Amino acid sequence: MNKGEINQQDRFFPSCVCVCVCVPASSMEQCACVERELEKVLHRFVMYGHQSEERLDELLRSVCEIRAQLVAFGVQDADLSVLSQNMTQCCKNIKETVQMLASRHKDIHGSVSKVGKAIDRNFDAEISAVVAETVWDTAERQKYLSESIVEHLYRQGMLSVAEDLCQESGVVIDMSMKQPFLELNRILEALRMQDLRPALEWAVSNRQRLLELNSSLEFKLHRLYFISLLSGGIGNQMEALQYARHFQPFASQHQRDIQILMGSLVYLRHGIENSPYRSLLETNQWAEICNIFTRDACALLGLSVESPLSVSFASGCMALPVLMNIKQVIEQRQCSGVWTHKDELPIEIDLGKKCWYHSVFACPILRQQTSESNPPMKLICGHVISRDALNKLTNAGKLKCPYCPMEQNPSHAKQIYF
Repeated sequence: MNKGEINQQDRFFPSCVCVCVCVPASSMEQCACVERELEKVLHRFVMYGHQSEERLDELLRSVCEIRAQLVAFGVQDADLSVLSQNMTQCCKNIKETVQMLASRHKDIHGSVSKVGKAIDRNFDAEISAVVAETVWDTAERQKYLSESIVEHLYRQGMLSVAEDLCQESGVVIDMSMKQPFLELNRILEALRMQDLRPALEWAVSNRQRLLELNSSLEFKLHRLYFISLLSGGIGNQMEALQYARHFQPFASQHQRDIQILMGSLVYLRHGIENSPYRSLLETNQWAEICNIFTRDACALLGLSVESPLSVSFASGCMALPVLMNIKQVIEQRQCSGVWTHKDELPIEIDLGKKCWYHSVFACPILRQQTSESNPPMKLICGHVISRDALNKLTNAGKLKCPYCPMEQNPSHAKQIYF
């Protein structure tokens, strides 16, 4: 199981700590069963809304008609018997409508309860068997968990919630750790409002560090600002020409892009949207610049792009179904000794390329993950084993490869660096 990205400000949750979510018991059929019940609820809810609006509109029209009669003729001139019958009928309709809506509302509640029953019937909510009981038993680990949650809230811009959690949990977050998130969220919020100035100021002040990262953030911010001037029409032509001077430091790396931007000025009088350069006005550029800024800003701050908490959550969601199936197989076959330590996984769980952060090599002989003290060693024949396995297989100064098997001198093995 791959670990999340680790650095000085990130915390990694143990690989066996999974998230408390409902997990399919055997196959996708259980998910389909719950989905069918949910679709029934949604269908009834939509129909209930339409019917409620229709009946209420009818009642409103009836009441408005009676009111109009009273205003137009007055009580003295109106036929009281006819008016009384209309009002009685209107009250009867209101009562019937209320009873009908209440009855159908109960039906919707019944359908919702069926969804809950379908979840309980098809999903196993008990996951304690695959979670270490003592994983959060120490104050230090609880502190790590609280800090990770607080950091995640800061990343999401939920500053007030993070502050409340700090007060209630007693976690003290240093201002030096908090400030980068505050600045990052302030700039991201401005970008979402299509305000480029805060991001440009930040990029210019960090230009040298961004260049060391080979980042194109500053150029793309200037490019997007130039495009926003183009969208303003011929009135912004002079301002756009003057702003084009900002492209000079990036001429060698982004020559083609700059040529396209300058060529679009020819069509400014007729509107860029009516020219071959209309692709410059695509709205997805704002989402792209937010992602680029987040990536580069996190790199400068020494942070992972994704929150460690979200990475752990996603990993737990992918790993938990497999662990539940393994637990079920162990119970059925009565293999209680297979999984004795809950801080170790009985099998390897593939989390997909999205969760690959660094290369991991497990020795095929000892079935242990290599480390700095026990690095991977490449034999002359090309096979790779761990150093501990190499030492154990060496006999009288000779080594016989467990795969070829080719006899060789163990001193000729070379350490591999991933």
